[in-house]
Amino acid sequence: MSHTTILLDHVTLTFPRSRIKRGLKEGAFLRSFGIGASGEETFTALDDVSLEVKQGEVLGLVGRNGAGKSTLLRVIAGIYRPDKGVAKRAGQVSLLAGVGVGFHGNMSGRENVYLYGSILGHSPRDIDRMLDGIIEFSGLRDFIDQPLRTYSSGMKTRLGFSVASAVQPEILLIDEVLAAGDAEFRERSTERIKEMVKDAGSVLIASHSLGTIKELCNRAILVQKGKIAASGPPGEVVDAYVPPAAVSDEEIGSRKSASAT
Repeated sequence: MSHTTILLDHVTLTFPRSRIKRGLKEGAFLRSFGIGASGEETFTALDDVSLEVKQGEVLGLVGRNGAGKSTLLRVIAGIYRPDKGVAKRAGQVSLLAGVGVGFHGNMSGRENVYLYGSILGHSPRDIDRMLDGIIEFSGLRDFIDQPLRTYSSGMKTRLGFSVASAVQPEILLIDEVLAAGDAEFRERSTERIKEMVKDAGSVLIASHSLGTIKELCNRAILVQKGKIAASGPPGEVVDAYVPPAAVSDEEIGSRKSASAT
């Protein structure tokens, strides 16, 4: 029987709305207009979220920008500590988030492998052992000693994913990065994710690519305003989600009629 690798129990996390530090006079002035009142100083990024992920699951996270998907992944990774509730994980975690996270533009691709690998908890000796495989999988051997600032976003993604997945972690968290690579690399990344799951891992993927969610995941959740609004088979959850750009033919027709009058 598969064991639980991730458990969130009634997790709530809030952030300040503004990092601007105001003086006493500025604060008093704004409060006189009802701006910056104590109840408005924070917003709830995650609101009483409970989630359980089993070994071998590939869980997709869908939702609009700002819904809380990235925050949820960072709580699981241990980057953010909940204000309320408990977040537990069993096993080594790798978080792949953004094409530039953990990289330095003036360092070469090779040097960034060591830098990013150390951030993920690998020793220099471990990286020495994995280096050829990382470079080979990334397909960047001809560019590996060039400064990272010369890389395209797709090349950075390939390098980052190659490092993050070199040692198959028990838990892999992927936040909106696979779409940046080319078609051939996306196919290889998909196969590597499938191999990781086959080897008893758990994978969480936050993506606006609903096709990716349907193809890779065996379960999905819909995140809305910091809450889990739906959970179930990927097809059902994707159908329940209306992306911001989704506009029906009836709405388009009514808009055209209104603009004509």
